[in-house]
Amino acid sequence: MIVKLGYVAMSVELQNASPSQTMTFAQFSKIKDRDAAIRKLERIAESNIENCLRLLKHNAGNQIHFFRLSSRLIPLANHEELLDWDFMKPLKEPLKRIADYLKEHPMRIDFHPDHFVVLNTPNKEILSNALKTLVMHKKLLKGMEIDTEHRCVLHIGGGYEDKEMALEQFIHNWGYIPPSIQKMIMLENDDTTFTLKETLYLCEKLGIPMIFDYHHHLANHEEVEWLEDWERIVTTWRESPLPVKMHISSPRSEKEFRAHADFVNPDMFLEFLNSVKGTVPEIHCMIEAKQKDAALFQLMEDVRNRKGINVIDQSSFVVE
Repeated sequence: MIVKLGYVAMSVELQNASPSQTMTFAQFSKIKDRDAAIRKLERIAESNIENCLRLLKHNAGNQIHFFRLSSRLIPLANHEELLDWDFMKPLKEPLKRIADYLKEHPMRIDFHPDHFVVLNTPNKEILSNALKTLVMHKKLLKGMEIDTEHRCVLHIGGGYEDKEMALEQFIHNWGYIPPSIQKMIMLENDDTTFTLKETLYLCEKLGIPMIFDYHHHLANHEEVEWLEDWERIVTTWRESPLPVKMHISSPRSEKEFRAHADFVNPDMFLEFLNSVKGTVPEIHCMIEAKQKDAALFQLMEDVRNRKGINVIDQSSFVVE
């Protein structure tokens, strides 16, 4: 089984390369000339996308083939006071540079839109804003010439004091979501509300690939045994052009169990991999650790000399 590791949005190794520089609406409002304020927003967005390209070059240089882009590339995109702003126009060229680079250095790229993108909300306005945010992600992917299928990880949303009802609300709202947006979505079990089994229920019913977050499962489960559902998780990926994806992180401490540690516990990770080896030809593991790419390099170092591990490159190995 081939294992490919990825990391999230920012590098701790690469200096001055934040893809999430921002500007608040309060700051925007203080600039008297509205056109000048919009130009400033555009410069920030361009700088964020240039930094994305630097991060992709850093990844290629370190043989990393899997990366999550920041969802905060365009400050104030879709803000109700800026609906006349065509934010994609000035980003055409910078996004094309990313597209050209990815053609030469293919990587699996995806997004994890912010927690306010909630598809099971009973509130029409919140659903409308969630859809606007997903449309923005779709435009960015198109601008980078990335196939949009299964590129956005979402949580199910709120429990609203009745989880069964909240799951049915998701199914109800799904009918209002355009098929091209539906195709972008993957669902992940979360650490406080929706368990592995509840997430699987939606994924199987609606044909959505499921991201299994092992750490979230350990923090939020009704039955500890996850392995009996692994085959069902894998089956949700059967129609996808992409390999199965999961999230890996470690608890910061027993007391702060839900918080992500700086690095990944290699024993916990290998225990998981040894449980699923032979079930899939390839699995992509997104590291959600505070130390970002440094956590990836450290994990590679930690597993390098373990029994049954054959290293392929700086971010990939075979579990035998």
